[in-house]
Amino acid sequence: MPHLPTDSPDSGRSLPARRSVLGAMAATAAAPALLGLSSPASAAPAAPVAQPRALPGGGDLGPNVIVFAPSTSGIQAKLDEVFRQQESAQFGTGRYALLFKPGTYNGLNAQLGFYTSIAGLGLSPDDTAINGDVTVDAGWFNGNATQNFWRSAENLALTPVSGTNRWAVAQAAPFRRMHVRGGLNLAPTGYGWASGGYIADSRIDGSVGPYSQQQWYTRDSSVGGWANAVWNMVFSGVQGAPAQSFPNPPYTTLDTTPVSREKPFLYLNGSEYRVFLPERRTNARGTTWGSGTPRGTSLPLTQFYVAKPGVTAATLNAALTQGLHLLLTPGIYHLDQPIQVNRAGTVVLGLGYATLIPDNGVTALRTADVDGVRLAGFLIDAGPVNSSTLLEVGPAGASASHSANPTTVQDVFIRIGGAGAGKATTSMVINSRDTIIDHTWVWRADHGTGVGWETNRADYGIRVNGDDVLATGLFVEHFNKYDVQWYGQHGRTIFFQNEKAYDAPNQAAIQNGNVKGYAAYKVADSVTTHEGWGLGSYCYYNVDPTIVQHNGFAAPNTPGVKFHDLLVVSLGGQGQYEHVVNETGAPTSGTSTVPSTVVSYP
Repeated sequence: MPHLPTDSPDSGRSLPARRSVLGAMAATAAAPALLGLSSPASAAPAAPVAQPRALPGGGDLGPNVIVFAPSTSGIQAKLDEVFRQQESAQFGTGRYALLFKPGTYNGLNAQLGFYTSIAGLGLSPDDTAINGDVTVDAGWFNGNATQNFWRSAENLALTPVSGTNRWAVAQAAPFRRMHVRGGLNLAPTGYGWASGGYIADSRIDGSVGPYSQQQWYTRDSSVGGWANAVWNMVFSGVQGAPAQSFPNPPYTTLDTTPVSREKPFLYLNGSEYRVFLPERRTNARGTTWGSGTPRGTSLPLTQFYVAKPGVTAATLNAALTQGLHLLLTPGIYHLDQPIQVNRAGTVVLGLGYATLIPDNGVTALRTADVDGVRLAGFLIDAGPVNSSTLLEVGPAGASASHSANPTTVQDVFIRIGGAGAGKATTSMVINSRDTIIDHTWVWRADHGTGVGWETNRADYGIRVNGDDVLATGLFVEHFNKYDVQWYGQHGRTIFFQNEKAYDAPNQAAIQNGNVKGYAAYKVADSVTTHEGWGLGSYCYYNVDPTIVQHNGFAAPNTPGVKFHDLLVVSLGGQGQYEHVVNETGAPTSGTSTVPSTVVSYP
């Protein structure tokens, strides 16, 4: 997603922004055979038919999970080797998880490239201390950080060598459960273009310097200060966050997060791997750790089917039917049928950006309308045959309440095109009530291979049908029609970042009846209660810069549907908006890339 000119307070120059995604392929392996016996009817009673062989729980984590201990030799050399491979492999097939056992590590600089996750294996970030840095910069892209996608840091304590750690990322690059004993710089060297990003359940002792970052969302954390804002900085439940002041400076600050439940994570209990499941919080503020044992439950790895690339969807479903959870180790998984999650409380956890590809137009993953499913840490890449959907939470018509134990969708990312032609009519459909979508990037690719108005056709990004759904950190971009459609009642979104599709060939291609263009975020006319905070939509119609988009946001004009702190931006004058929301808000104009804002609607 290119982002375009904005002012960097530090450098005094203008910046754009850009994006891209991933791609992949993998092989399939045969499912375990069914064993059975038969005998003629005239013979003695037949022996009982053997049941399918039980799949084992637990096991090794595979070759692309690299585990370090403080005593491991050559740690820096191994980190450098993975980085050299992944630094510019934006659409490559490599996937890695770098895991650090509890203890202290000195003098490391873990530079992270594409599809690389780094994490500590303690129960608390402070259990795994690195006297050094976990670095994302943009040297591979000439100082432009707007394509630094698909990488993550989790559950570590850092004491940066210079006093400040650099984390110059764009979309799909979460910084979770981190303790920085110093400052955090979100811009690349030279303060080049940057377009991120997401922090949750983290403590930054020093100040966070966004500098050139155009937008950012921080949730349930603690910061020692926040240096500046460009277009859209949103905070919920953050101790030390700047006061509400949108649009000047553009800070949107909520004192608490209404409902949150942190992402599951792998940790070591002695020599045993377990997966910790943080508990649900309401009106949360600050981190879940740092004052005693984190609250939640845990599961031994023996209750997970540890999947390796090449496994079939049939085997994954057999494991689920058997009562196991799924741990997807790093790699690419081709699916010829949906992964079907039917059991309440099931965990599907990916490591190292494990990637699901539906090969024949199927949906990659579906859940039943049950309590407490946790989907986290994986990527879905659309296949070459059009899928009607890629991820479905709950079946159509789902209506059960899950308010006490919702399903969470966390760091689950979707891509259509980029590594090759992919198609999907609607990427993500949320039917179950009370679902929490906590950090997603749903992206129809604007660059890479297999990219074109019809080549990677994808009409809709996210459709929310369920009531009482909450989105915290919603990034959805470049869809041929609506990026977000919201049909459920009592929906809430805290932070939304969007770009309309760059590649629309002309005005007619995006015409929506009598309306010029499809809104980025559409609340259905039937909705009577909905609320959003800190929502932004940008346009960059570079194929036909004369295209006009009527508005970024469309909703019924009723008192129960409320928006706070909205903005639309024309990137370098490539296309224009007539309004911000419905008929409200000044039009964008010219090439100055100045946001048009609405503080409150209606």
